[in-house]
Amino acid sequence: MTSQTYLSALFSLDGRVAVVTGGSSGIGRAIAGALARAGASVVVVARRKEELASTVEELTAEGCRAAGVSGDLGSRDGVRTAAEKAVEVFGEPDILVNSAGINLRPPLGELGEDVWDATMAVNLEAPFLLGQRFGPGMAERRFGRIIHVTSQQAHRAFVQSGAYGVSKGALESLARSQAEAWSPHGVTCNTLVPGFVMTPLNTRLSSDPEKVAELAARTMIGRNGLAEDFAGAAVFLASHASGYITGQSLFVDGGLSVH
Repeated sequence: MTSQTYLSALFSLDGRVAVVTGGSSGIGRAIAGALARAGASVVVVARRKEELASTVEELTAEGCRAAGVSGDLGSRDGVRTAAEKAVEVFGEPDILVNSAGINLRPPLGELGEDVWDATMAVNLEAPFLLGQRFGPGMAERRFGRIIHVTSQQAHRAFVQSGAYGVSKGALESLARSQAEAWSPHGVTCNTLVPGFVMTPLNTRLSSDPEKVAELAARTMIGRNGLAEDFAGAAVFLASHASGYITGQSLFVDGGLSVH
C-alpha cells in the first residue's frame, strides 16, 4: 500500500456531500474549500450573494463540485427553505458544518431582547433545526458528520461575551446531545473552537492593532489564527479518520486557551 492510498482511505471525502453554512467568508469559506478539495460535493449556504458566488466560482474553477444557496438563517422558515434548496443540488448531505454566526456584543446591561433573539436564532436555533433535518437521515444511512464552529466564549467570558457567549456555550451542549442521539448510528458530532481569528466576524477587535498584538501574545504559537488554519481539522472531523471521536471540542487556537 502506498502512502497516498493509505491517506486517501483515512481522509478522502470522495462521494460525500457536505452542506456548509456561513461558507462564503472567514472560517466557513476555508472549511468549504477544504472539504471540496478533499473530494466532497459542497453546498455553500450564505446570505451575501456576491461573496457566495465568488466562493463557488473559485472552487469550480479548480475542478471541485460546489454550488451555492442563498439563505437567511435568522428565521425558522429561512432555515427550512435553505435546507431544502441545499438538498436539491447534490442530494442529502453526509456532512453538515454550522459556521454561520452573528457577533453582536453590547454590554450585558444594554443587551435587549432583539439582540438576544437574533443571536440565538442564527448561532443556536439554525444549527438545531439543520441537525433535526439532516441528522436522522445520516443515522439511517449509518454515516454522518456534524461539525459546529463555536468560540472561546463558550468556555470563558471576556470582551463582553453577552448573548454571543451564551449561544456558543449552548451550541457545544447541542453537539453533545446530538452525539448522544446519533453516534450509535455512525454520526459523529463535534465542535471546532477558534481562538482569535482575523475574519470579518471579528472586525471590531481586528481594527485595534494593540488588541490584536495582545491576543497574539496570549497564544503559545505567537500569532493570531487565520481561516486556513481550520482546513485540516475540518477534513479530519469530516472523514473516516475521526470515526471514534464524538461529543468533543477541538481547540484550534494556537494554545490560547491553555496559556
